[in-house]
Amino acid sequence: QVQLVESGGGLVQAGGSLRLSCAASGSILSINTMGWYRQAPGKQRELVARITSGGSTTYRDSGKGRFTISRDNAKNTVDLQMSSLQPEDTAVYYCNAYSVTLKSFIRYPEVWGQGTLVTVSS
Repeated sequence: QVQLVESGGGLVQAGGSLRLSCAASGSILSINTMGWYRQAPGKQRELVARITSGGSTTYRDSGKGRFTISRDNAKNTVDLQMSSLQPEDTAVYYCNAYSVTLKSFIRYPEVWGQGTLVTVSS
């Protein structure tokens, strides 16, 4: 079994910064891609950033230059450093792990965390 536990959400003023962290627990052999998605009220969940095990990154356009994703493969953790936050960044942020292989060679196509709320006040 694999679980993702997020931390670091909260309330911040516009222009401020937050760092989100996510740790995957379980007897994990490898995780192909880890990332962050967000869902604002009344909107669909959208990709914020993702990073492969090799370090290749993808960002949504609105986050380029403001958000930085990083990963520790040995610890199975992924962080999202967010700066210059704006009210439109307010959402529940979800950690995602794509293609998780356990040491037993059981594979999970996708795993989601429970989400952490980020609120940016104007």
